[in-house]
Amino acid sequence: MRSEPTAALCHRTVQAPAGRLHLVEQGTGPLILPVHGFPESWYSWRQQLPVLAAAGYRAVAIDVRGYGRSSKPAATDAYRMLDLVADNVAVVRALGEESAVIVGHDWGSNIAAASALLHPEVFRAVGLLSVPYAPPGGPRPTDIFGRIGGHEQEFYVSYFQEPGGAEAEIEPDVRSWLAGFYAALSADTMPAESEPDPHFVALGGQLRDRFPTGRLPAWLSEEDLDVYAGEFERTGLTGALNRYRNMDRDWEDLALHRGAPIKQPSLFIGGALDASTTWMSDAIDAYPTTLPHLSASHLLEGCGHWIQQERPDEVNRLLTDWLATLQI
Repeated sequence: MRSEPTAALCHRTVQAPAGRLHLVEQGTGPLILPVHGFPESWYSWRQQLPVLAAAGYRAVAIDVRGYGRSSKPAATDAYRMLDLVADNVAVVRALGEESAVIVGHDWGSNIAAASALLHPEVFRAVGLLSVPYAPPGGPRPTDIFGRIGGHEQEFYVSYFQEPGGAEAEIEPDVRSWLAGFYAALSADTMPAESEPDPHFVALGGQLRDRFPTGRLPAWLSEEDLDVYAGEFERTGLTGALNRYRNMDRDWEDLALHRGAPIKQPSLFIGGALDASTTWMSDAIDAYPTTLPHLSASHLLEGCGHWIQQERPDEVNRLLTDWLATLQI
């Protein structure tokens, strides 16, 4: 569904543990807090904000710390999950609200889930896009990812661990790297199953070696790419990549919550062609236990990873239909 905006987008900053957080707001009503993933910004929700506003909600998309116009702390461990959750709570309070529905995509899905898990009194419901909820626990994350690649290639999460390593690949030509990364995970441009998997890096190579080239995915215009590239050319990628560099710290920080379900009303929407949903199919199968108040779990056929941008009309309909069922 598409709708005309009920009010103009309002850009502002609020104080949070990160320092300043930039947010973009539209509409009035119950607060909906969309949280983006890697490598994106508030702009990834550009097609949801007006629809949510028209449906009677106060939609507020943030730039996660380290991204866009938000503060970028220097310390690597300033990007641990507990800090990002604290930022979200601070946004709700700074907006004069007591509670919100939080919705996240990609890393934002993990951040939204952790926010709901740790602060059920603030986040009354949670929508997860692309990345399924898996409760804290299991083996140490870097041990898992280190085994995935094998001896001849490295999983991208492991590749991102070394400070400065991925930055050296990306930052000399941010725009083309982003174009390739977006294309690699989009339904209409992703490599065929017979081609090398772009989630892995050959030893001694670069992640971009396996990116498709030559055309942008249908959802991404040159102007959209300019917005994303302009933000990362200004900020660099370290803040964004530091999220990956805190996965072991998160594992330790959330040890007391191992196996914990999220008990608030929840929604999951994934792309059937997204590796996140195929690799984590067991997590989706476990939803009756891990998300006991799940309203619905949707897999969109023919859709890749960038779900709210690839399929905005469908995602908007599913989100607004679900929100209408909540007593907020």
